[in-house]
Amino acid sequence: MSALLSFDNVTSYYGGTRILKDFSFEMEKGQCLCVLGRNGVGKTTLMRTIMGLTDRSVGAIRINGVELSGQPTYVRAKYGLGYVPQGRGILSNFTVRENILLGTFARADKAGEIPEICLRIFPYLKENLDRRAGLLSGGQKQQLAIARALAVNPQILLLDEPTEGIQPNIVHEIGEILMMLNRELGISLIVTEQHIKVARKLGNAFLMVDNGRVVARGPMSEMTDELIERHMTI
Repeated sequence: MSALLSFDNVTSYYGGTRILKDFSFEMEKGQCLCVLGRNGVGKTTLMRTIMGLTDRSVGAIRINGVELSGQPTYVRAKYGLGYVPQGRGILSNFTVRENILLGTFARADKAGEIPEICLRIFPYLKENLDRRAGLLSGGQKQQLAIARALAVNPQILLLDEPTEGIQPNIVHEIGEILMMLNRELGISLIVTEQHIKVARKLGNAFLMVDNGRVVARGPMSEMTDELIERHMTI
């Protein structure tokens, strides 16, 4: 059985600078893969490379065996990639409804309505569809960013630092929602995360990144304190 997502010797550039270097991994359907490492080692670049948002990349990127390298972002989204960027990327002057509907533009089936799942998971958003997104709290904006990515109808949901800058009670809530999406609805997740505790609870596999390279990977049970000490402590 072919992997859901695979990277084969991918090198990714901003300008002439290599950020990811000969990066290789495979992800199976249904996994929650946590990408770990210090700040500045290439975790965000990995997400942007999957989405086709770096200046250029070489090497093979495949979803279900289909080669995506060289394809623009909107084409990649149609293969089932939903993306929650670091900083969330919410359009402040748009309403909650308009932000979620932006996600539907990338759907392969071209359905132009807010999916029921977005409103079921996030009752606050359902009750505030006509509220301007810029008026939401940080945690509410993160809910909105996840809802917009879900509107793509993704096979894989990419979340870059989803708990960053969010108060602890909302971090727990976001974690519970992500686990439900993964374990009950079967959506595969790739999550970059600084909080080891969150990663261990959420993920069933990990990828440790250092200086733009994969330095360790495996089931979450193999993410040892020694690996964390070596590649995550400052």
